[in-house]
Amino acid sequence: MNQSFTTVAIVARRQTAAIEASINAVEAVMHQHGIKVLFGSQTLAALPPASPGGLSRENIAEEAMGSAADLVVVVGGDGSLLGFGREMAASGVPVVGVNRGGLGFLAAISPEQIDTKFQEILDGQFTTEEHFLLQASIMRDGEVIAQQSALNDVVVSPGGVMGMMEFSLWLNDEFVYDQRSDGLIVASPTGSTAYALSAGGPIMHPGLDAIVVVPMFPHTLTSRPLVVPGDNVLRLRLQNSFSASPQISCDSQVQIKFEAEDEIYIRKHPNALTLLCPSDHSFYEACRSKLDWASRLGGQKLS
Repeated sequence: MNQSFTTVAIVARRQTAAIEASINAVEAVMHQHGIKVLFGSQTLAALPPASPGGLSRENIAEEAMGSAADLVVVVGGDGSLLGFGREMAASGVPVVGVNRGGLGFLAAISPEQIDTKFQEILDGQFTTEEHFLLQASIMRDGEVIAQQSALNDVVVSPGGVMGMMEFSLWLNDEFVYDQRSDGLIVASPTGSTAYALSAGGPIMHPGLDAIVVVPMFPHTLTSRPLVVPGDNVLRLRLQNSFSASPQISCDSQVQIKFEAEDEIYIRKHPNALTLLCPSDHSFYEACRSKLDWASRLGGQKLS
């Protein structure tokens, strides 16, 4: 894909010396190529003042980045990219991550690669991936009382101290099962390598049009993860909970309380996130390096 970038926004959720160093490195590459650089308002406020005689720094409100920038660079971990990804999906502006977190499944560029990878990106050597989001809605008496999107997953749980909950699940109004478990994880392909994977769910290629439903510690030996078409609408109703504050959690960042009489609808969001990746990025290589695929006991790799 060939695309020229004239204005780039740099954003970060957290501020550390390491993140600041990566922000400065990305900014330097952009200025070397005559590209206008904007900063998220919170990001700029946390940076030290520019040195005397240095280039002035412009800020932009996060909600306006989609109309002001051609590319958004998120410096931080996957959690930072999830947060900005939900905000940027509607704009269609591509997002690329510089990993300053732990796993770095979504943030594809490591700090030591900033110069080389952004040079390649500015030369048009990159690919883009469309990652669909999930949309969770809480219905009460026929009206939507709360709605939130998620790039990774929507988790239905008792809230507070984890405990048992009983719920019923329908797919496109077809009854699936009554379940008794500690909760339910509904994940997109992007989120299949996150919380759902830890709960025993399958790894899904990000290009799949599918949703995975993973029970959390079900009280049966026969309950397994379920992969369904991406256009299915999930409907869930809580039957009983030993907690007084059941909730849904979107990407482990946004929590919404609900009541036993409410119905939860989870479907594909109409907007997708455009994730930009270096041209040599490989999902399977990421699985090997991040999840220790192809490793053997004793640290020896398969030949």
